[in-house]
Amino acid sequence: MAFRLASWVLFLLLTLVKGDGSKGASVIRLNTMDDVHQHDHMHQGHVHGHHPSSSSSKNQKDPRVMVFFMLQDLKVGEIMPIHFPNRHVSPSQLLPKHEADNIPFSLAELPNILRLFSFSQGSPQAKAMESTLKECEVKPIKGETKLCATSLESVQEFAGDIFGSDTRVQTLATTHLKDPPIGVLQNYKVIAISQNIPSPKLVACHTMPYAYAVFYCHSQESENKVLMVTLEGEDGDVVEALSVCHMDTSHWGRGHIAFSVLGVEPGETSVCHFFPSDNFVLIPSFATV
Repeated sequence: MAFRLASWVLFLLLTLVKGDGSKGASVIRLNTMDDVHQHDHMHQGHVHGHHPSSSSSKNQKDPRVMVFFMLQDLKVGEIMPIHFPNRHVSPSQLLPKHEADNIPFSLAELPNILRLFSFSQGSPQAKAMESTLKECEVKPIKGETKLCATSLESVQEFAGDIFGSDTRVQTLATTHLKDPPIGVLQNYKVIAISQNIPSPKLVACHTMPYAYAVFYCHSQESENKVLMVTLEGEDGDVVEALSVCHMDTSHWGRGHIAFSVLGVEPGETSVCHFFPSDNFVLIPSFATV
């Protein structure tokens, strides 16, 4: 299977090669441990698994969840409030598969994992890693397939399982064309919609806070559209923004934060969301614009 990596993943690979040779020299754009609460909002069913949330009213006021929109509202010239986080560069190592596979990765093994990486119980790092392991062990919803991949090779294998091992795959990601985002909620103007790709099968991958690179990848076959949208922010930020529109939300739980943000009910409308720059989507390369 051909696996064409997005530019930021290529950056990771280049950084890995250019490291100074010492352990942990490579870096990856990941959520820092300080961002674990934000990750909880976006991973406990809000974007990934569509599980209900018990804190929707609180999350509705959180600027960090301002990534949702309805497809009918996406028009050239439209002004949209959006939050693109500014991920910190963290010394989380992108491990080759043979190394990652030899490290325990389960909640039951957390005490041993913390000792391996010299993190103390109750530390911010330990709490972030525990949160990630819990999320990785949540059962998928009906029709969903998911994997917490601990290497890019595992991401590639997961995509092969979803699309077929002989399917050519393209990778899409959000790119900030000027400076990195300032990490606050601001208004963006829609400049252009450059791609609109129907894709019933896709794999979405999201970085997770951990001692090394972990990608939460999941797929659910349904009616989806993958969009690339050019946006210009109030501060001059220009973004080629990746977004996915889920056209059928009738099976989502009522507690999904998107419904609270958009003021709609399950199945009433499409739900779309923008991706931060450290996430990516894999689709078959034969999908047409």
